[in-house]
Amino acid sequence: MAPRSRRSPPAATDTETPIGTPTGDDTPSVEARIYASITTALLQGRLRPGAQLVERDLAAAFGCTRGALRKVLARLGFEGKLVLEANRGAFVPSPSEEDIRQVYRARQIVEAGIVAALCGSLSAAHKRRLRAHVRSEEKALRTAAIDESVRLAGQFHVLLTELAGGTELLGLVGQLVAKTELYKALFDPSKGSACSADEHARIIDALDAGDLAAALTAMREHLSELEERVVEQVRKSAAGEDLGAVFGL
Repeated sequence: MAPRSRRSPPAATDTETPIGTPTGDDTPSVEARIYASITTALLQGRLRPGAQLVERDLAAAFGCTRGALRKVLARLGFEGKLVLEANRGAFVPSPSEEDIRQVYRARQIVEAGIVAALCGSLSAAHKRRLRAHVRSEEKALRTAAIDESVRLAGQFHVLLTELAGGTELLGLVGQLVAKTELYKALFDPSKGSACSADEHARIIDALDAGDLAAALTAMREHLSELEERVVEQVRKSAAGEDLGAVFGL
């Protein structure tokens, strides 16, 4: 009698792979690939404020199931990178000027505390890490590596939080920084409102010198300048296209 054939196990679907889990050949999962693609498009300013991301179209574009796509959209919604509306779908955020100011206000409050905690207490290892980070920012700017420059600029503030021992704050600061990075990308795709490595260097110098007033002023002015650049772009966007400038009139 011929042996009974064994049933092959059902093939795993793309909805069964957790986001960010690599496959056996180290290829990113379907969800990780979609997540990275949408995030990059957002941070490069290729998706405009208020634009709808249609599930059917995205699933076709990525060649994935709608179940896999929904997992990614849910994660992006949780992170504040997309707005999910019941029975309507996923939308690119379209924050008001007041929304943007509130997030920067939150950063001012939280990061003032971080500066106060670090001022005059930076270890030699801390200073090396911070200055090495600023050198990486400067290199990214010199080589016109825009995406890397924006990432490093935001990461500087997360690094300060880490060095201050703010384990509980890391998630909050990371979310606030991610939101302001998204605002910059949505309203200023040229990245003209990116953090300045020189401004970061001034913050480090003040912290190293133990000059709390100077450190607080440097951080406050740094964040305020970023805020005003973004708000200016929001106002220009709301005012519509300057046809005189477009046609040289």
